[in-house]
Amino acid sequence: MRTTVADRVNKHRASLRAAGLRPIQIWVPDTRAAGFMEECRRQSRLAAEHDRQDKETLDLLDEALSDVDGWDS
Repeated sequence: MRTTVADRVNKHRASLRAAGLRPIQIWVPDTRAAGFMEECRRQSRLAAEHDRQDKETLDLLDEALSDVDGWDS
């Protein structure tokens, strides 16, 4: 007898539940929606402008960056 896709999915979900996991549903922005890209650009511009004005954080990041030499070896 051949198993259906639904049977395989149910078996997979049962094994995940047996492993102590549970399903959840996550809603995320629709990247295909009209205006999505422009809103991304707007928020990116605001974040970039804020970053340019935040010298203390930029100095901290520069200091942290200087401390990563040799991490990839």
